[in-house]
Amino acid sequence: MACVLLFTRLLPFSHRLTRTSICLLSLFLSYLCYCALFPVDSIMQKSGDPTPSCQRALAAAHGAKKRIQKPLSSSSSSSSSSSSCVDARPSSVEASRLKSDQRPPSSSSSSSSTLHIVRSDTPSPPMGNLKFGNKKLPNAIIVGVKKGGTRAVLEFIRIHPDVRAAGTETHFFDRNYDRGLEWYRGLMPRTLESQITMEKTPSYFVTKETPHRISAMSRDTKLIVVVRDPVTRAISDYTQTLSKTPDLPSFQELAFRNQTLGIVDTSWNAIRIGLYVLHLENWLRYFPLAQIHFVSGERLITDPAGELARVQDFLGLKRIVTDKHFYFNRTKGFPCLKKPESSGSPRCLGKSKGRTHVQIDRDAIEQLRDFYRPYNVKFYEMVGHDFKWE
Repeated sequence: MACVLLFTRLLPFSHRLTRTSICLLSLFLSYLCYCALFPVDSIMQKSGDPTPSCQRALAAAHGAKKRIQKPLSSSSSSSSSSSSCVDARPSSVEASRLKSDQRPPSSSSSSSSTLHIVRSDTPSPPMGNLKFGNKKLPNAIIVGVKKGGTRAVLEFIRIHPDVRAAGTETHFFDRNYDRGLEWYRGLMPRTLESQITMEKTPSYFVTKETPHRISAMSRDTKLIVVVRDPVTRAISDYTQTLSKTPDLPSFQELAFRNQTLGIVDTSWNAIRIGLYVLHLENWLRYFPLAQIHFVSGERLITDPAGELARVQDFLGLKRIVTDKHFYFNRTKGFPCLKKPESSGSPRCLGKSKGRTHVQIDRDAIEQLRDFYRPYNVKFYEMVGHDFKWE
């Protein structure tokens, strides 16, 4: 609008102007109009930033982030502006980085350690994994036995800061093996490199295929077996089953084919599990005896700190779980963990642990002791330890 007004003011005097003057005046008026429509600040701001197409060109050319380049000289800026999309005005941080890259090494740095500058295109380490660890296949497995004290061992050892354990029984090697190792790994907790991953499934010890399957995963896996007087263990097993199935036949009916003749029914699972030496023979086909640690279920009750000390030694751990962590619960007849600082109450095992056993006829108990005795003696000889189950 201002240009139009100015032109109308000069129109009456146009007959006095030469053709050259008119051309110059037109150019001047055009310049004023251009400045009014396109402010200098916006022009400078747009010219300093690369266009989106230029950014795509850089990404295709370099395959990485945009690199900062030095401003081009005034003589070559006009010719390179049409073919380059670099930012001619680096920020203060980028400028200081460029200077540090171009600065020659000092004499002191050459005589000592070399300074490495991490550039913007260097991949960063996975901080999440460094902080929380990764899911790994277990280094150690509590493989048995049922009603021997496996839950107690797991709960006691997992208070060690270098042990992380799966909370539930995975039953991978006996029931879910067809799901594959990656499925199994997914059940494990996240652990750091310095920590041990563990799980416990008591039925592994009596499952024929399990030793071979675990050795196929890793022959270095450490195995823990919690054993208990087989007669007491069988009664505990029956008591648990009876609590779930009230119409179960009597213990004697299940344990004997002919109690008068003392013929024991080894097909009953509660009896079969206690034949420890037969199951161990299968495990020793795939693992050396030194790689299997046996925990006494009886001593786990009377001396939990002592048993846990031996477990920690077997796993190569520092003895951190000690007698200061335990107290004996007279109501349950079982040791419990003392109150942690972050908890409001002590930690005891569930209601199913330490329950009162059903009363079994004394003659039946003696018949079972006679039956198990030769198997127990052979088991003591094989593991090199007398558990005194008499």
